[in-house]
Amino acid sequence: MNSAVPVSDTAITRPEHISEEEWALRIKLAHCYHLVDFFGWTETIFNHISARLPGPANQYLVNPFGLNYTEVTPANLLKVDLEGNKVEPSPYDANPAGFALHSAIHGARADIHCVVHTHTNAVSAIAMKKAGFSHHNFYGAQLYGRIGYHAFEGITLFAEEKGRMLESLGDKHILVLRNHGIAVGEADIERTFFLLWTVQRAAEIQVTSGALGGDDVELKEEISQKCADLTQMLIRDSGFAVKFFTAMVRKMHAERGPSW
Repeated sequence: MNSAVPVSDTAITRPEHISEEEWALRIKLAHCYHLVDFFGWTETIFNHISARLPGPANQYLVNPFGLNYTEVTPANLLKVDLEGNKVEPSPYDANPAGFALHSAIHGARADIHCVVHTHTNAVSAIAMKKAGFSHHNFYGAQLYGRIGYHAFEGITLFAEEKGRMLESLGDKHILVLRNHGIAVGEADIERTFFLLWTVQRAAEIQVTSGALGGDDVELKEEISQKCADLTQMLIRDSGFAVKFFTAMVRKMHAERGPSW
């Protein structure tokens, strides 16, 4: 993080067997879990956030299954391979429902280093609708051209669904799992969290707007495309996502205290 260091980052010691680079990634990922809880986007002990580890080994970090998101720490995150096998000892196991989804994306998309899966009320409601996400509100417009849709096949436990999920995702960064929820992925944890926040806001506004009487003001496709392009330029070419992420961590710590 290149902003103010959250107070809890200075209160823990890096284990000797973990490199500084991996430890920094673990801290950010653990903060991401706590932020998802802070914003109320958790599904008790279910769902998952993963982050690709640097290097050629195709390994990633994921939460121990059975822990609340607030119980996730940099030290207890699991290191697993693309099949979900632990590559370091841990008393915890991973959620098998996460492997098919996360390993598929991490194994196929070198441009995606973090994946978040949620199914909040608003997001799941949109996933139920044939039309999917609208691009006529401020946040929905920023998602124009970035969303793929995947038909529901049941709980994502089986490797044979991976190819179909990847085909549905294509070159996009948001996968709507029909009748279920979403998966979002970006080049790092900060950008992924900002994308998740944008998707959540788009869903909330769409659901609220749909509950009101009267017609919506619809945007032209070129305006939605312009919004999406400008947002991508901002995220790609500046430290915007890092500033947003670290500000949210500071906000969380100001209200809750240190994370661990």
